[in-house]
Amino acid sequence: MDKFFKISERGSNVKTEIVAGLTTFFAMAYIVITNPNQITSFSTDGALGQIWNAVYVASILVAVVGTLLMALYAKMPFAQACGMGLNSFFFVCFILPALISGGDLIAGYQSGLVIILVSGFVFLLFSVTGLRSKVAKALPDCLKKAIPAGIGLFIAFIGFQNVGIIQANQYTLVQFNDFHGAIAKGEFMTASLPALLALLGLILIAVLEKAKVKGNVLVSIICVTVLYYIITGTVPSFDMSSVGQAFKDFGTIGITGVFQASAWKDAFTGPAIGGVLSAVMLVITFCLVDMFDTIGTLYGAASQADLLDENGDPIDVDKCMTCDSIATVAGAVMGTSTCTTFVESAAGVAAGGRTGLASIVTSVCFLLCLFLTPLAKLVPACATAPALIYVGVLMLKGFAKVDMNDVRSAVPAFLALIMMPLTYSISNGIGIGCIAYTLITLCTGKYKKNDIAVTVIAVLFILRFCLITM
Repeated sequence: MDKFFKISERGSNVKTEIVAGLTTFFAMAYIVITNPNQITSFSTDGALGQIWNAVYVASILVAVVGTLLMALYAKMPFAQACGMGLNSFFFVCFILPALISGGDLIAGYQSGLVIILVSGFVFLLFSVTGLRSKVAKALPDCLKKAIPAGIGLFIAFIGFQNVGIIQANQYTLVQFNDFHGAIAKGEFMTASLPALLALLGLILIAVLEKAKVKGNVLVSIICVTVLYYIITGTVPSFDMSSVGQAFKDFGTIGITGVFQASAWKDAFTGPAIGGVLSAVMLVITFCLVDMFDTIGTLYGAASQADLLDENGDPIDVDKCMTCDSIATVAGAVMGTSTCTTFVESAAGVAAGGRTGLASIVTSVCFLLCLFLTPLAKLVPACATAPALIYVGVLMLKGFAKVDMNDVRSAVPAFLALIMMPLTYSISNGIGIGCIAYTLITLCTGKYKKNDIAVTVIAVLFILRFCLITM
C-alpha cells in the first residue's frame, strides 16, 4: 500500500491519510443533500420529489466513483462530487422551463442529463488528448499564483456564509453577524450560535496548529460538533424510511434517463432548450465552467499539498483531468449534473493528506451515506465552516509571490483573486483574470506567441459572459 500510494515518498503516513480523508468528507458532506435541493429548487413534491430522490442517490454514487478514480488512477488526495453552481444552472436550464410552462418535469430533467453526457465526452476527449492540461499549463505565472489564493478567499467566504458569520444586508450586500439583534429578538440559538461556535472552532484550529497537534482540523470538527449538540440540547436523528423510495426513483427515472430516445430528441430539438444551437451553447458552457473550476481547484489544492512540479503545475494533472471527465460521464448516466473536483479537498490537504489513500477514505464515507443518510447531516455546518476558513488562510500565502511591481502581473492576479468570492465562481475569476492579462499585454506591446492560448481562453469567456446567463 505504501508503495502503491507513495505514502512515505510524499512525507505522510496511514493515520494522517485517514484523518485527511475524514476531514475532506465532513467538509463536503453537505453536497449529498444540497445537490438534489439545488436541482429541484428545494422542492420534494410530485415529479420534483422523484427527481430529488434520483439525484440524491446519483450524487452519492458519482462522488464515490469520481473520488475512487482520483484515488486509484491519479493517486491524489482530491475528492469529486457534483459541482455547486452547475447544479443550479442545470435547474434553470432544464427544470425551470418545464415548471413555468407546465411541461413534463421528468422529460426536462432527462434532456438535461443528455447535455451533461455530451459535455462529459467532450471533457474526456480533451483530457485523453492532453488538451485540458495544455490549457492549464498555458496560464501565465501570475494567474497560477493568484488562483490558489482566490480559491482560498472563495472557500473562506463559503465558510463564513454557511454559518452566518457573514449575513445579507439590503444596503451593503453583506454584513457581520448581528449578535445584538439576535439576542434582542430571542433568536441567538439559531441566528448567532453557529457563527460563534465556528469562530471558536477556527481559533481552536489555530491554537492546535501552533502546538503542532496532528489532525487539528478534525479535532476541531469533533469538538465543535459535540459542543453544538450539548448547547442546543438536540440529538441527531436517523430516519431510514426514505431510503427505499430513493432507490426506486433512481432506478425508474435516474439511471435510465440518458437511454431514452425522447431525452435525446428533447435535448437537441425540444422547445424547452430551444434547438440545436442552444444545445451546443449549453454543452460549451458546461465544458468551460467545469474545465476551469477543475483547473483552479487542482492548482489550489496541489500547491497547498506541495504536489507541484518544477514548472508550478500539479503533478499527474492529465490523470486528474481524466478522472474528472469520466466522473462527469458516469454522473450523467446515473442521473445528476456535472461532477468536478471539489475545493473542499483542500481541507483534507490541510489535515495532511498527500495521497490517494485519503480519497479512498472519503469515498467509503460517501458510500455509507447511501444507506445512512443522517451520517451526512450529523456534523453541523458550524463544525465544518472553520475548516473551510482555515484553508482560506493557508491558501492565501501563494499570492505573496505575485510580482506586484509589474501591473501586467498585479492587475490580472488581483482580479482573479477578488472576483472568485465576489462572483461566487472559480471559473469567473480565472476568466476575468485571463481577459485582463490579454488586454494589458496587447496594449503594452508585451504580447508573445505563448499568450495565444490565454487569448483563446479570454475570448471564450467573453462569449460566455455575453451569450449565457448563469
